[in-house]
Amino acid sequence: MTVRRPGAGPFTRRTPRVVAARRLLRRRDRDETGRFLVEGPQAVREALAAGAVRELFATGAARQRYPELTGAASLVTDDAIAALAETVAPQGLVAVCSAVEVPLAAALAGRPPLVAVLAGIRDPGNAGTVLRTADAAGAGAVVFAGEAVDPYNGKCVRASAGSLFHLDLVRAADPAPVIDALRDAGLRVLAADPYGAADLDALVDSGELGRPTAWLFGSEAHGLPDELAGTADARVRVPIYGGAESLNLAAAAAVCLYASARALR
Repeated sequence: MTVRRPGAGPFTRRTPRVVAARRLLRRRDRDETGRFLVEGPQAVREALAAGAVRELFATGAARQRYPELTGAASLVTDDAIAALAETVAPQGLVAVCSAVEVPLAAALAGRPPLVAVLAGIRDPGNAGTVLRTADAAGAGAVVFAGEAVDPYNGKCVRASAGSLFHLDLVRAADPAPVIDALRDAGLRVLAADPYGAADLDALVDSGELGRPTAWLFGSEAHGLPDELAGTADARVRVPIYGGAESLNLAAAAAVCLYASARALR
């Protein structure tokens, strides 16, 4: 981690290091540098624990409030933090972190019992929430496949609440080889589909979820493409008992992942 110069005054939004960090708000610069921004004490704490922080910026108030996190932080003005943060009320901490993704082969080498594949999910809030839920359910990896949102998008990072530092994060341009690799690693591939022929409760009751499983989730607006869902071992619907037309993506993913987590335990 970079440490500020002794005796240096607070960095402003025009300080070169702040200007350089602010460029990471753009995907192009994140892709070019292999770095991204993390905002807020919870996410910064997890990033520090993972050894991913390369530079940390903190206001004077944040240094007083979070001394355990900010010992090596560069002191910045409130205006500088406002330039780096994307929230309406920043909490005074922003870290520059190294990308944490791993190759798919490395993620599957440890034979994870539960994997989530986000195929073409564009909404960063949904993607980050599913990532957080997968972590809570004990998944070993989350794969962002196809035209999925950038996992280092600020909204996605915030929605993950630090979970992207807890499990293996994979990016894959084509979801088809991902499915082949998952099967080769011994995982059954299930597609979450509101019109699927298989009922989630029936799978739970039959004990079929008690084996290593990879869940495929598509975008909330369009779902999984038929050609991709058709490659799964089963298309699984979450039963709706009330009058709701459907569940949103994050809620459906939580139900599916926790059903598997319970069966696996």
